[in-house]
Amino acid sequence: MKLLSWRHAATATVLCAATAMFYLNLAAHAADAPAQRIEVVAKKFEFGPKEIRVKKGQRITIVLTSPDFVHGFSVPDFNVRADGIPGKTIEVTFVADKAGKFIYLCDNFCGEDHDKMTGFLMVTES
Repeated sequence: MKLLSWRHAATATVLCAATAMFYLNLAAHAADAPAQRIEVVAKKFEFGPKEIRVKKGQRITIVLTSPDFVHGFSVPDFNVRADGIPGKTIEVTFVADKAGKFIYLCDNFCGEDHDKMTGFLMVTES
């Protein structure tokens, strides 16, 4: 096994520290940035909109309303969950910190077609 010289080890340490600081700084900016507000209506047996598109790293606030029932709004891949209460506006804010296609769903049983009450959060790299 070949050992690194002290100069190579020091350079590697500095690069690791710089990389860590870059990602911590990126996360801090995402947390401080104003959230994109997205209105979501939950009603038997659908969400509107059916698809939400955001960019990776975007801070978003779901503004949830429900006219008819206490519907759940859950995005399991982001540990996001809220109840839409009739007559109230509920807000939940999070950072979309990974790219991909993620399901959101109602997790309060609301009737026969409850299993169709889903939508997708599309998080793109740019």
